[in-house]
Amino acid sequence: MRAMRAEGFSGYKDLTLVDVPKPAVSDGRVLVRITAAGVTPLEHTILSGGYPRAKAPLVLGGEGAGVVEEGGGTAFPAGSRVMFTGPYGVSENGTYSEWLAVRKENLCLIPDNIEDLSAAGVPVAYLTAQMTLSLAGFAPGRTVLSPAIGGSVGNAVTQIAKAQGAKHAISTTTNHSKAQQARSLGFDEVIDLSMEKLSDGVRRITEVVLKYGVVRSIAEGYGADIVIDAMGGEILSEALGTLSIGGSLTTLGYAAGRKATIDVTDLIWKRASMKSFSLFSQPAEVWTTAWSVIFPLLQSGAVKPIVAKTFPLAEAADALRYLVEGRPFGRVVLTI
Repeated sequence: MRAMRAEGFSGYKDLTLVDVPKPAVSDGRVLVRITAAGVTPLEHTILSGGYPRAKAPLVLGGEGAGVVEEGGGTAFPAGSRVMFTGPYGVSENGTYSEWLAVRKENLCLIPDNIEDLSAAGVPVAYLTAQMTLSLAGFAPGRTVLSPAIGGSVGNAVTQIAKAQGAKHAISTTTNHSKAQQARSLGFDEVIDLSMEKLSDGVRRITEVVLKYGVVRSIAEGYGADIVIDAMGGEILSEALGTLSIGGSLTTLGYAAGRKATIDVTDLIWKRASMKSFSLFSQPAEVWTTAWSVIFPLLQSGAVKPIVAKTFPLAEAADALRYLVEGRPFGRVVLTI
């Protein structure tokens, strides 16, 4: 079968189209014919030598969608359309291939109204979004901020929070055209950082109109109850300053930088908290619960995955370059 394999970890040139044996089905594994693979920043990190756990040669790709061929039993009979993520493309070969033997516990059926191309980019972002919101104590009426509306996590958190009754589901962009695109897609609480500071934007959106008889006044914005940040760097520092009293910030990525400087008074004075999150360290029951929320939201159309561009398997290096350097609005997906 065809696969895009990293022969080394020194850049795009090490990603090569190769012919490798088709995987065999074993206990607990389901043979899936891959139809589409999500492209994520983690593959770029691995290919650049920034992820010591990964060992070359390695077929990249941590999430995907496809059709069950065998081994799925009654839960995933042959012909079922499935999506999944897991240790693939990190500690074992991944989804940049025509077939993959997937652990049964990693699979989720794809709703009939969702195409494989869209489903391939669902697992990592939407599982991360639902789990982090749940762990942060999300409830209807809360205000959520997740920077970078064009990115996978920022977009997924914003959609899932809004679909579950957030009072405000706020995101950001540094690009004015992306801000306009976001609003045309129905994201009406996106702060355009080329026009407004993050703190000012959150304050504006969360202002409260107070009434005293016929007199009306506006109280200063109360801030974000929950921040889910996948960016790191300076944006994390700024987002921390937007927290409301008793708010929490969850950090889980570093697309904008691995180092950030924070003002500890943003935590102390507001009695706020800061925590980290890693998707693959979560127990199985957390995954099951998250999928049970995400599936009906996809099925009803309450959340809609956005695909920015697709590339054929053989152009995986170009897909990664486009994701990292082009910073598109929505997911990049390989067609297999």
